[in-house]
Amino acid sequence: MELFYSPTSPYSAKVRLAARYLEIELTETVIDTNADPAGLIANNPLGKIPTLSSEDGPIFDSRAIMQFLNRKTDGGLYPEKNAERTKAEVLEALCDGITDCLLAMVYERRQRPAEIIHQPWLDRQWGKAKRGLDHLEANPPKIGKDLHGGHFALAALLGYLGLRFSGEWESDHPVLVAWAQEFGERFADYERLSPKAAA
Repeated sequence: MELFYSPTSPYSAKVRLAARYLEIELTETVIDTNADPAGLIANNPLGKIPTLSSEDGPIFDSRAIMQFLNRKTDGGLYPEKNAERTKAEVLEALCDGITDCLLAMVYERRQRPAEIIHQPWLDRQWGKAKRGLDHLEANPPKIGKDLHGGHFALAALLGYLGLRFSGEWESDHPVLVAWAQEFGERFADYERLSPKAAA
């Protein structure tokens, strides 16, 4: 299986963390989505990452890939009990939603000339992200014997915050800072697979 990804992408990091945890070997291909590379477009007409080329055909959107990995390992990525699985999936959705807000801010700052950056838009996105982080601060998921998709979504989110928003969130969220440290101690490849600036 081949995963098209970017080292900077938090959604790519989530999938790569999960695959490593499940001991699923992937051929990892770094992609510049701005170049619309043929290999990526052939597997995903949207040209978005992460995209997985698998024996079952192309799979895109990180949550679809996560569900595929779960099925491939007979339920290795999400809890078996319905109530616990729902909690894990809601946690993943919340973390992905916060990540959406952060990416919207990064793109606003990166794509628009400084004179037309819309500060109210940035403020609204940060407000939503902060509400989500405040909720996670008050309700951090326990790191037990088994990890699940929600854990990897949160780990990827915190890695992306460290990359793009360092110094803007840590003081208000010491529990999440500690959570990331604990996760890194529990999962040795966390640092290596966290979002990284493009070389």
